[in-house]
Amino acid sequence: MSIATMSPPATVTPPATRGSDFATLSGRIAAAGLTKRRPGYYVARISLVAGLYVAGWAAFVAVGDSWYQLLVAPFLAIVFAQLAFVSHDIAHRQVFRTRRPSEIAGLIAGNLGIGMSYGWWMDKHTRHHANPNHEERDPDVVPDVLVWSTRQAEASRGIPRLLGGWQAYLFFPLLTLEGLSLHVNSARALARPSLRHRWAESGLLVLHFAAYLAALLLVLSPAKALAFLAVQQGLFGVYLGSTFAPNHKGMEMPSEDDQEQWDFLRRQVLTSRNVRGGHFINVLLGGLNYQIEHHLFPSMPSVNLRRARPIVRDYCDEIGVAYTEAGLIGSYGQALRYLHEVGAPLRRGSEA
Repeated sequence: MSIATMSPPATVTPPATRGSDFATLSGRIAAAGLTKRRPGYYVARISLVAGLYVAGWAAFVAVGDSWYQLLVAPFLAIVFAQLAFVSHDIAHRQVFRTRRPSEIAGLIAGNLGIGMSYGWWMDKHTRHHANPNHEERDPDVVPDVLVWSTRQAEASRGIPRLLGGWQAYLFFPLLTLEGLSLHVNSARALARPSLRHRWAESGLLVLHFAAYLAALLLVLSPAKALAFLAVQQGLFGVYLGSTFAPNHKGMEMPSEDDQEQWDFLRRQVLTSRNVRGGHFINVLLGGLNYQIEHHLFPSMPSVNLRRARPIVRDYCDEIGVAYTEAGLIGSYGQALRYLHEVGAPLRRGSEA
């Protein structure tokens, strides 16, 4: 089977040796030395992002009570997203081998840096990795605002039913609320007794929000503060959501039967899409453009994913598993067309 550039076929017949497929691939990746830590890379990357974070807030103070702050806001939106990418790598143990330093760094980057509960996000993201694109098991395809399958569309109520028919057109505008959603869900997670380091998370989140709002109100007039908040948080949400959108939307959504039949390799590869591009795309998407490799080897340093790609791609071709990749614009097109298709039952219902 040739390497796919569009979504894989709905029915995939796994080979008889499927149980050993991932072990074979894992051996090839290990032989290439791609699972080794890259401390120098992460020292440089974290230092750069931290420096840009400090520079952004220094520029905010220097510009003062001026509408030119609307130029600072997009810069800080980008830096917040880049800090979220760093937090993602930390959570996957790409930076530190052990839990304690990972948790400390994750709490600083997530809770203190961008106002995101590290524990809440890590739990959610771990469940996503275990069951990508599974309607009942993947929290990223829960129909809370949008619907991700025809079955969800037909069973939808409330906001998903209201918006689902035209969700492809509303997708990017709705992403302006993604940052707010992240903050609200993080705050709600603090009520869970099961949340690890609950008090530390609470303190750091309160400190982030207090410092953020105090900076806006002390430096800016109320109108400018509101405008800065809307632009910075809105663009942060759009950037973050646009990074994750091409990865799985429009790819296979396994049923319970598929879940039982597919091995780990197929469950990760068939539900993921890579985004082609050079170093600019790598930086823009935080390395998550190599989504297939990341899902197969989540603890692999993101800087190594580019080198893992040809090994994984060739191996998938060798065993007959569709390997999907597209350009950035093409990946958005595939995702949006899929969202429009699954919303069709709701459009027909509104026209009846």
